[in-house]
Amino acid sequence: MTGRASVTPGASLTEVSGSFGLLAVLAVILAGLLHATWNAMAKAAPDRHATFALFGLAYLVCGAVALAWTPAPASAAWPWLATSAVGHTVYSWLLIRCYRLGDFNQVYPLARGSAPLFVALVATTALGERLSLGQLIGVAIVCGGLGVLALAGGRTGGSANAPRSPALLAALLTGVSIAAYTVLDGVGVRLSGSPTGYAAWLFLSMGPLVVGWTWAARGRTLLDPMREQWRAGLVGGVLGVAGYAVVLWAQTIGALAVVAALRETGVVAGAIIGALVFRERMGGPRIAAAAAVALGVALINVR
Repeated sequence: MTGRASVTPGASLTEVSGSFGLLAVLAVILAGLLHATWNAMAKAAPDRHATFALFGLAYLVCGAVALAWTPAPASAAWPWLATSAVGHTVYSWLLIRCYRLGDFNQVYPLARGSAPLFVALVATTALGERLSLGQLIGVAIVCGGLGVLALAGGRTGGSANAPRSPALLAALLTGVSIAAYTVLDGVGVRLSGSPTGYAAWLFLSMGPLVVGWTWAARGRTLLDPMREQWRAGLVGGVLGVAGYAVVLWAQTIGALAVVAALRETGVVAGAIIGALVFRERMGGPRIAAAAAVALGVALINVR
């Protein structure tokens, strides 16, 4: 990845829509794996507010360091960047609520799996992106497979594992917030002329907002758990920065719906983490859903 976008500042959104190469596909899938990892760390944290405060500090530091070697984004990108920073902060608040209400391998796939569908709807109707038939089918299969991962019962096939209504609502609202910041960043990074510069300023802006809302919620009671969890919190924050920087770069060369769907394949890794780490049930339906997601990824790259 280079510091310069593959499009000039102010380029048409449709100029960068469509398929992209295998390297980019693998990079976005890796970004999804990193995302699932830091989300699992957030779910497992004894104090999630403290963990997100540490994430925010990591965002701030990484953004500040990156400013030393990356060009600033073009002026046209700043309104999108600023609005997205607020959107990411709302997302982090909703994510904590999700993890309080439901199992990791239910609310996480539902939140992440619904987002590409919302992104595809906005990108194709409002932003003028065009997807091939294979890509449209692939996005639909990925979303459907992720939905099954979230909603299917465990090995018993019963309803005991079904997420409760509050958890479902929180997960869907989280999916809406993911779609919102994805579209905002997709437009903003394409206008920026510098994916790395956009990423640096985005994380520099997000960091204080995330720390601020966690402090407003908990105040000084955050300090002790932050001291206890600082290693995991900072590592998780760096993973989040690395993964989303890759996504921002990919959005300059591929259609937003495609990038969003590829990124959310990390939910398959999340389901495995949920089964192995949190002892949450996997079962046949979720294994079949994971295979469907893999098929969807293949179709997304049909030109």
